Amino acid sequence: MASFNEDGLKKKLDDLNMSQQSIQTVSLWLIHHKKHAHNVVNVWYRELVTATDSRKLTFMYLANDVIQNSKKKGPEYNKEFGNKLGKVFEHLGGLRLDDKSIRGLNRLLNVWEDRSVFDAEQISSFKKNLEKGKLKETTPKKREPSGKVDTPVNKKRRDSCSDSIEPSTTPEPRVHKDSEGDTSQFAVSPQSCTPPSDPPEPEQLIEALQELENAATSDALIREKIANLPDEVSDVTLLNKLQDLAAGRALCEQVEEALSMLEAYNKRLAEEMEARKAVARMLHDYIAYQKDLLAQAEETLEQHRQKQIKVKKVREELRAHLQNLPDISKLPSIRMGGLAPLPSAGDLFT
Repeated sequence: MASFNEDGLKKKLDDLNMSQQSIQTVSLWLIHHKKHAHNVVNVWYRELVTATDSRKLTFMYLANDVIQNSKKKGPEYNKEFGNKLGKVFEHLGGLRLDDKSIRGLNRLLNVWEDRSVFDAEQISSFKKNLEKGKLKETTPKKREPSGKVDTPVNKKRRDSCSDSIEPSTTPEPRVHKDSEGDTSQFAVSPQSCTPPSDPPEPEQLIEALQELENAATSDALIREKIANLPDEVSDVTLLNKLQDLAAGRALCEQVEEALSMLEAYNKRLAEEMEARKAVARMLHDYIAYQKDLLAQAEETLEQHRQKQIKVKKVREELRAHLQNLPDISKLPSIRMGGLAPLPSAGDLFT
């Protein structure tokens, strides 16, 4: 990868868009230069502050991708972003961001909280800073006299402006198109980084599926024991066959053992049912995410195919143009006197 310099970083941030490919490409470059994490985060913060409101969520998705994908390689970015995100959310909280940006920011905070990316105190501080702007907007202010009449149209317009900064708890799909690019995350694109539910990591999904191999329904031994229980422990009509107290006590012990075994097995079955539901949700989210990525990849492929067609057309036109150019090697040499002398001024006017 290219060596690190701030101008190069600014150029990458200027070219950054909501597509997953763009975010991941810049993220990998930043992780590769993690020893410059302090400078990277400072430049990222300055560029985020000066960026348009519609691009600020893109910067946050990039930060999320870097933070989560660099955890295994070192704590540099987690520490540096953790020190700067308080100011970032305070800045974002003071803006009139659209609903999509508000939902995306709240989704990021929820993911960070669920995955313990930052501690609870930091997450709480981020949320408070993000909410400050909304509280300022919703705080009633003393009306100053003006010549304007508070018509229903004006009231509706104010209400719509106020609603635009209300955070929504409805999750966004992970991939969609944006005016600045097509996407996702954490990751993360404006329809790309916030899925209906955050998709699991492949390792988490594999581990969950492997755990189901040892679930209660796979325990052949306990199922065989239950199948081989004597009829007396489950059929009250057979109690009449008891002949003495010793037989009754022996049957009582068998019933207690069977009950204990069944209660434990039923508990395992209930846990397995919940685990299977959780795995089903994970599979649903993971498949949905992969479908989004596939759709994005297909769209990107189609775009590159169109570019390839254009490039081929230019190549063909260039070849045709080159074939029509004269062969310089066959022209008469000027040094060897192969060309006729130019006419003199007198020749031109006679």
